[in-house]
Amino acid sequence: MTTLGSWTFTPFPAFPATLFANTAFWNASSVSWLFEWESREVSNKSALTMYVLEGNAMGMTAAEGFKRRQPVAFGQPDAFGQPDSVIVSIGYPLTDSVYSFAHRCIDYRCIDYKPPLPSPENPQGTPPGADALIEFVDGALRPFVRNTIFPNVAFTRHAIFGHSFGGLFVVYALISHPVMFDTYLAASPALEVQNSSILDWVSAHFGTSAIPDISSPSLFISYGSIEEFPVRRLTETQAAFQTRKDCFRPLAMTEHCHLYDRVKASGRTRDVVLKEYAGQDHAGVAASAVTDGIDYFVDW
Repeated sequence: MTTLGSWTFTPFPAFPATLFANTAFWNASSVSWLFEWESREVSNKSALTMYVLEGNAMGMTAAEGFKRRQPVAFGQPDAFGQPDSVIVSIGYPLTDSVYSFAHRCIDYRCIDYKPPLPSPENPQGTPPGADALIEFVDGALRPFVRNTIFPNVAFTRHAIFGHSFGGLFVVYALISHPVMFDTYLAASPALEVQNSSILDWVSAHFGTSAIPDISSPSLFISYGSIEEFPVRRLTETQAAFQTRKDCFRPLAMTEHCHLYDRVKASGRTRDVVLKEYAGQDHAGVAASAVTDGIDYFVDW
């Protein structure tokens, strides 16, 4: 057990290597590293790091994406095809679901990932969640990974991935802490929260006409083409289909274009990409986005 400030990291017993190879688990997070490292005690190594929100759902997906890519990603400077990498997933101690809606949302509004947007009830914009999560990642989790799990590894570049409300948090992290990560990966970010006020934050806090350089962050935005306009399923009744359409109507896909335009106009990023996944809905786009996000992150 390791304690950093008010945070305690409680390790789980190791699983057999044939079940979870090169992966270690703690009470609400896990860390995965490439097959070529014989143990966590390696030395004279450097590595990229990707932090993955919704870790229960997406952490292993990201880890497998890196490991699948390693043997076949030819053309990178590393002999194995890509730089060494460590994947850090951030989740919850769950037993019956890969999502914790109780922790994330109240009436489909964010808790853990809610950015501080002003409102009549909260004019100063001091919300629960986002800033505390940023402080945890930067002040506790990152030092734990660097100093306790891999004390002899030199970490180089860092990325963060989030989907839906996690994607909204990624956008907020870019605005409020643009040098915390090198690459920000926002999959189907819930921009519609609080009447899309996050877009105003981009303009207000990023400004325009800055000159990006190689150290500026990059942003990868993605969404599915049928998020706002779902397709009726083969066995779905008209009533059920209408209910589902009503549920997803607030996911205005045009907002992703507005986000791209505003970030691009700010000149504060080294690169910004907007990618649409044809035929994919809000849930399905997450896996595609994390795989492409890995490519985007590695392709520095």
